[in-house]
Amino acid sequence: MYVQELEPVAGSLGLSALVAALPLVIVLVLLGGVRMKAHLAGLTGLLAAVLVAWLAYGMPLDQTASSAVQGAVFGLFPILWIVVNALWVYRMTVRTRHFDILRRSFGRLSDDPRIQALVVAFCFGALLEALAGFGAPVAICSVMLVALGFAPVRAAVVSLVANTAPVAFGAMGTPVVTLAQVTGLPLDDVASVVGRQTPLLALVVPLLLVALVDGRRGLRETWVPALACGVAFAVAQFAAANYVSAQLADIGAALLGAGALVAVPHSRRPAAEPVHAAVLTGVRSEELDEEDSGREVVRAYAPYALIVAVFSVAQIPAVKDWLAKATQTYDWPFLDVVDPEGNPAGGNVFSLPVVSTGGTLVLFAGVATAVVLGVHARVAMKEWLATVHELRFAILTVTSVLALAYVMNLSGQAATIGHFVAAAGAGLAFLSPVLGWFGVAVSGSDTSANALFGALQVTAARESGLSPELLAAANSSGGVLGKMISPQNLTIACAAVGLAGREGDLLRKVLPWSLGLLLVMCLIVVGQSTPVLGWMLP
Repeated sequence: MYVQELEPVAGSLGLSALVAALPLVIVLVLLGGVRMKAHLAGLTGLLAAVLVAWLAYGMPLDQTASSAVQGAVFGLFPILWIVVNALWVYRMTVRTRHFDILRRSFGRLSDDPRIQALVVAFCFGALLEALAGFGAPVAICSVMLVALGFAPVRAAVVSLVANTAPVAFGAMGTPVVTLAQVTGLPLDDVASVVGRQTPLLALVVPLLLVALVDGRRGLRETWVPALACGVAFAVAQFAAANYVSAQLADIGAALLGAGALVAVPHSRRPAAEPVHAAVLTGVRSEELDEEDSGREVVRAYAPYALIVAVFSVAQIPAVKDWLAKATQTYDWPFLDVVDPEGNPAGGNVFSLPVVSTGGTLVLFAGVATAVVLGVHARVAMKEWLATVHELRFAILTVTSVLALAYVMNLSGQAATIGHFVAAAGAGLAFLSPVLGWFGVAVSGSDTSANALFGALQVTAARESGLSPELLAAANSSGGVLGKMISPQNLTIACAAVGLAGREGDLLRKVLPWSLGLLLVMCLIVVGQSTPVLGWMLP
């Protein structure tokens, strides 16, 4: 049995926290300063975490290694299992050219570039974030906006700023699922609080997008459809996160937001005057003028409808209980950890939700998609393997970061840092979103930031008397605002629109918006930690 210690280094909490923070510092310096590849930085940080756990905390090497393996397994299943299958569905739509039909369908919704930005970057981007995440929405939406005639820089900026409100529930709820796993908090509790923070961003972002596209005139002329879209998105995300399913939060929000946008008559009306030339210096793709049959348009939308249908059926109580029966629970080998009070750590037992997990449900929808789109089984399997190959470095990054997080959590390193950070007292509520923002800005992933800092936030909250669910949620909600400035996302955006090497230009354009929205989120969390906005929490 391994008993966690809070002050293993010279009996000092400060020195112990300094040593415990080394793996995180190493990862952040290698990513942000040295600009090392994310998977190499993750592996280096993992090695540092193992050495600190073994040499400083006295955790037996076999238990340390077992902790790392459990984290890596969790990274593969269910986390990456969701991402691989979701991107597989997207790749099949590209191969059959139904993605092009979808793009043309969006282009016909409105001739107004400001409305097109909302439809493509905000609504469809949120749907892509819900299904895949990990940079896919920025890459795909940037290309679509350029095809619609947007200047490359404007297309990239709009896509980056839009990729905020849906991030916490992206990839079928992967960030909040990870947050619940590493903190030991119930998923429904964490998702419920996040669902009372990020919808507030959804009210602001559509208005910000039309302003980015056409300045004050864009805001003055299209604030009604932008607000309608934001309100519908926010209401759907709140309702799904609190009363339905975290996995469905972004899908429902994206669809309802798009529906509300199209329902506003103003959205179908062309702009009174041509939108400023700086927006549309790109060349509109002639491909958009091709005619598509109604049958093919329906087939283009079918993959997303199938995913919604499969997940909706899975939420029916009888079906949900039946699927849950396939969950396997194991005593994890070579792991027997208790906290300083003698309570067993959650990592001693490992649950494997084979069928009920989001990745398996997406796989079912993917098989149905292959049938509907007429993809041969051999071709579908080839695309699935190609997806794994495309994500090979992302797979290595996620597994190494999750392994690092598990070693830090089970050895007691995260608890030490949490107790030390708790000294911030009431100021912790303000700093909590900043920590998540910083983690995502460096790692490019809300999932990774939650894995790294989730347990730390909960420990600090309990020590300072704040709500653990609030600070855990704040880590994820603050993190979504770091997405637009992460080197990973900036590189993806530049590569997508042919601006390789212009990452610095994009950073300068989106950084003020990232910091401004972060300040708003910090104030929201501070308010929710006091009676001022405390009524908002469940």
